[in-house]
Amino acid sequence: MSQEHIASAYDRDLEAVQAMIMKMGGLVEAAILRAAESLEKRDEEEAEAVRRADAAIDALEQQVNEDSARLIALRQPAAGDLRTILTVMKIASNLERIGDYAKNMGKRTSVLVQMQPVEGSAGSIRRMAKQVELMLKDALDAYIQRDPELAEDVRQRDMDVDQMYNALFRNFLTFMMEDPRNITACMHLHFIAKNIERMGDHVTNIAEQVIYLVEGEMPADDRPKRDRTAFETVGPEA
Repeated sequence: MSQEHIASAYDRDLEAVQAMIMKMGGLVEAAILRAAESLEKRDEEEAEAVRRADAAIDALEQQVNEDSARLIALRQPAAGDLRTILTVMKIASNLERIGDYAKNMGKRTSVLVQMQPVEGSAGSIRRMAKQVELMLKDALDAYIQRDPELAEDVRQRDMDVDQMYNALFRNFLTFMMEDPRNITACMHLHFIAKNIERMGDHVTNIAEQVIYLVEGEMPADDRPKRDRTAFETVGPEA
């Protein structure tokens, strides 16, 4: 088999893996928005649909990892191509985690619809989720375009998500102090807001991987963070 044929086959395989990443990204973007909308509309069926849809995201991540491992084993890519494959695997991992957080939002929404709504909270959460979804869209565009400046812009915008989370956290504390009957609902809403804040962190990870892919090194400065609240042990549930 000629070297040219081997190279073209490798390119096709790599393009197929990158296409899966884009498909996975589209599913995750949709999951973020649907999870937030189901909360705002108090739509338990939509929340359940978000939870079920997570299986497709998980399956794609597994396929990306399997195909990437096969590419490395069979094609023995050079340094630049190897960096691309490793970046793809890391992006897939971050997308899968964001999908988990969206699924967890769906779980908590199913509980919250049985409770008295907390005024204004669902709309604020939807706006925060939209901000993260737009960041994810731009991070994936930065990957496709190999655009480190767009990736750095995404990275900086994570501060806005942190500020939105901090404002929500303070609001929930106020609601709980004003009326103890709000405590359970506000705790669920806080966990949802924290899930979205963590989504922003994973989107930032994707942006940093794009910078690494293009420039060969991670950003030199620490990522900007403005999350200064308590309850820092929240993680995705099974």
